Amino acid sequence: MRQAAFQTCRKVLFLPKLCPRLAEFWGVVAKDFFWKSKPTGPFLSYNFDVTKGEIFIKCMEGASTNICYNLLDRNVHERKLGDRIAFFWEGNEPGDESVVTYRELLQRVCRFANVLRSQGVKKGDRVSIYMPMVIELVVAMLACVRIGAVHSIVFAGFSAESLCERIMDSQCLLLITADGFYRGDKLINLKHLADEALQKCRDKGFPVKRCIVLKHLSKEPEESMDSHSPPVPWNPEVDLCWHALISEASDECEPEWCNSEDPLFILYTSGSTGKPKGVVHTVSGYMLYTATTFKLVFDHQPDDVYWCTADIGWITGHSYITYGPLANGATSVLFEGLPTYPDVSRMWEIVDKYHVTKFYTAPTAIRLLMKFGSEPGGHVLTPLPAATPMKPGSATFPFFGVVPAILNESGEELEGPSEGYLVFKQPWPGVMRTVYGNHQRFESIYFKKFPGYYVTGDGCRRDKDGYYWITGRIDDMLNVSGHLLSTAEVESALVEHRAVAEAAVVGRPHPIKGESLYCFVTLKDGVAYSQMLEAELKKQVREKIGAIATPDYIQNAPGLPKTRSGKIMRRVLRKIACNEKDLGDISTLADSSVVEELFQNRCCPSV
Repeated sequence: MRQAAFQTCRKVLFLPKLCPRLAEFWGVVAKDFFWKSKPTGPFLSYNFDVTKGEIFIKCMEGASTNICYNLLDRNVHERKLGDRIAFFWEGNEPGDESVVTYRELLQRVCRFANVLRSQGVKKGDRVSIYMPMVIELVVAMLACVRIGAVHSIVFAGFSAESLCERIMDSQCLLLITADGFYRGDKLINLKHLADEALQKCRDKGFPVKRCIVLKHLSKEPEESMDSHSPPVPWNPEVDLCWHALISEASDECEPEWCNSEDPLFILYTSGSTGKPKGVVHTVSGYMLYTATTFKLVFDHQPDDVYWCTADIGWITGHSYITYGPLANGATSVLFEGLPTYPDVSRMWEIVDKYHVTKFYTAPTAIRLLMKFGSEPGGHVLTPLPAATPMKPGSATFPFFGVVPAILNESGEELEGPSEGYLVFKQPWPGVMRTVYGNHQRFESIYFKKFPGYYVTGDGCRRDKDGYYWITGRIDDMLNVSGHLLSTAEVESALVEHRAVAEAAVVGRPHPIKGESLYCFVTLKDGVAYSQMLEAELKKQVREKIGAIATPDYIQNAPGLPKTRSGKIMRRVLRKIACNEKDLGDISTLADSSVVEELFQNRCCPSV
């Protein structure tokens, strides 16, 4: 019966031939939100073909709304959820905690929105936010949204140079930051980094006139900064105290009504593949898509306590900590610390403490915890709870309105079971609109290779039942003796070994084979690397994939070079494999000592 229900569901939801009805579907979804003015054109209009003119995507043209109003005002006043907890905040240290209700959040957002207006911030202005995972981060981003300003959140683990680069690229009017925070037992002097970034901006001819500073470390809501602690640097010509400003602000603030395709926020990529791109998302489509994917993909119920372990500095945090959950009146956990601090049971203690019913985390976090034994992003391809039978490792099927295809190198669509380039044939409401200030780059990266398609850069496999698997980035495919190998497939074979916690595979030039496989493996705690283990790993890869995939090099890697978002920097690993010391831009590298150690312990070719 369950299988029959699934097949019916699949026919209704996933078949491309039903796509013309999707405008009707999204029209029904849109009725759950407040619109100051209604759309005057089609739900979606677009051009994906660079040969037919400029690439564009537009959703609900003519409509106007305000996301903050839909997320907070309506939940408080219409749905009577003012006393519902919006966030349980859990600090870095166990016992450091607070809660905020929807009514309190609305009041705090309105106060800070008035603060921004008093500093001259208006609709369309860009505001940079460089803060730890605190309630005030959510307040700052929604205050921007309330007055129509465009927030650009920079992950608090980024360097001063990275912050400067993002401020200048988006021409931000104002910076919002904090004095500092602890990440585990490590103190991050955020204000020092912010000051360094602002000085770099001044040196490059772009002075930021105001910096609003939250005093987070002491948590003293003082009326002025006269009593601030000496270690916090202070520039009276630029710096303003968060607490002093909001103490004088009204908690009533009329929202700014924004057009459907007005920019909502700019979020920069981590830079793991080069210069960061300022991805632009717009008002209506992003609101509808994050609200709907959160509701359906997470099967949200009114009594749920939901926890997404991502950082708000990444798109997953934007979508599934702030916008999606708040649009559904959800109660969420907001966590400042690390999953391993003060010990590896921290995550499960938080789950127990707040009675978490929905837990959303990343493979990076799970792999991290795997080292210690078995005890202690918007979704486009995704299962629906209780409606979609699962297959191991598969992203299953496309979400509503998402029409994928698999292309070969010639740009021909492949039918049935196949493997190749993952592309999309049409947009969905929440898709990115452009790269800020560089639409040509947007077109070149995502649309030039195969005109008429949005090119993700990912490889993909589809089976006879229509299930999809992401096989890795296309640039992570290796040509070994004429055979195309996926590094993700080799990595999967390695981590299946009981001793391996994490693996990364890159190519190294080979005079005969073209490329050879250079593997980095991180072992679980208490496991020692040996020639016997290396032989076992090679045997495992041969058995899982074939002799052609046998690694030429396996290097013991106590740590891997990762961005501060947890992405492995494979271009750095390629440099290490080739013993090339010029690493290029590594401003997003979380721990440079890892790279030094890997260079020192490079392995020799296998015999």
